[in-house]
This record gives sequence, structure tokens and C-alpha cells, in this order.
Amino acid sequence: MKSLIKLLIRKKIKISVAESCTGGLLASTITSISGASKIFSLGLVTYSNQAKIKILKVNKNIIKRFGAVSYECCYTMVNNLSKISKTNINVSITGIAGPGGGTKKKPVGLVYIGVKKGNNVQIIKCLFKSKKRSSIQKNTVNKALNLVLRAIK
Repeated sequence: MKSLIKLLIRKKIKISVAESCTGGLLASTITSISGASKIFSLGLVTYSNQAKIKILKVNKNIIKRFGAVSYECCYTMVNNLSKISKTNINVSITGIAGPGGGTKKKPVGLVYIGVKKGNNVQIIKCLFKSKKRSSIQKNTVNKALNLVLRAIK
């Protein structure tokens, strides 16, 4: 983690995040490292559908049609975050951390992570096996940080 922050500082890359199921854990993890103020710009916790619609301008029809936990919602979150933040790297997270809220189609542990660098957008679908909320959240943050690392290398 420290090495990622140092790499972002060295490359003068600023980062912003929009989180749902991780509830700010990604922002907290980044800002727990000394020097993060040089690279961390914005952290939004858009936990409710209303927040996704109002703040991140996710079209309500996307949420109606595909759900808040979907490729389409994650993609819109990261794209619109980049317009708000104007940072080099933007990350969006939406998923089901459990232990409740899952369905057969969208089980607990289903998470979408979006990383946008410049015009390049990557959306990853994860299905974490653990049904523990804290474990799903930590695994999501670790996966997101690894995707950021890959995007800037």
C-alpha cells in the first residue's frame, strides 16, 4: 500500500474514489498512509441509489433496468466521478457485502470495481466466496488497489 502511494506521488497521479458497499474503506485505506494528501483528491460514499442518481448522475433507468450492483452502474459511476473529480485515476465500487441482500442472480460477495485512467475504463466483476461482510469489504479494497497499481504501471 505504501509503495502504491509512493508510486502515485512519484508519477504525480491524483486519485478519486466513489464507493458503495465498502462504505469509505478504500478512501480510509488510502488516506491512512502518510503523504496521501499529495495524491488523494476526492472520496464519495454513494451508498444509496438516490446518492448514485443525485451525486454521480447515474441515470435512474440504469438502476431500474440493471440494478445498482451491475456493470452498467459501476461504469457510469466511474465515468461520472472522473468528470466531477478531474483526477488521473478514478475508482468506483458497487456490490453486495452481505450478510443479507443477496439473490440467486446477485449473491452476497458480488462486487463490480471500475478503474478509469484517462479514457481507459476497466470494469471487473468479482465474486468473493466469503460471506463475511468485513472480509468482502477488505477483499474488494485490496482488489481495487491492485487494479490501480496495474493501471499506473
